[in-house]
Amino acid sequence: MDVKEAAIARISVHVQPNAKRSEVVGMAEGIFRVRIAAPPSEGRANEALLAFLADALGVKRRDVSLVRGASSREKVVEVAGLDAETIRERLLQGRP
Repeated sequence: MDVKEAAIARISVHVQPNAKRSEVVGMAEGIFRVRIAAPPSEGRANEALLAFLADALGVKRRDVSLVRGASSREKVVEVAGLDAETIRERLLQGRP
């Protein structure tokens, strides 16, 4: 029996915590720019980012994980079940 390997993509994200609302601002030089309403203390902004991305991408929260950048604004996030192009399309929907 053949088992099809699930798609896993990594994306780079620049996060601005303490924003008025959580939103994707755009993309520059291959890095998604995201504003998150949560404060950057005790991992709240990281958890809010992962939950926001899961919701925006239409995947379960468990399919989105932080690979690098827990204490930095520059993060690498891994998304299971989607390829990079699908992620880009969903996050930038309606943006140039």
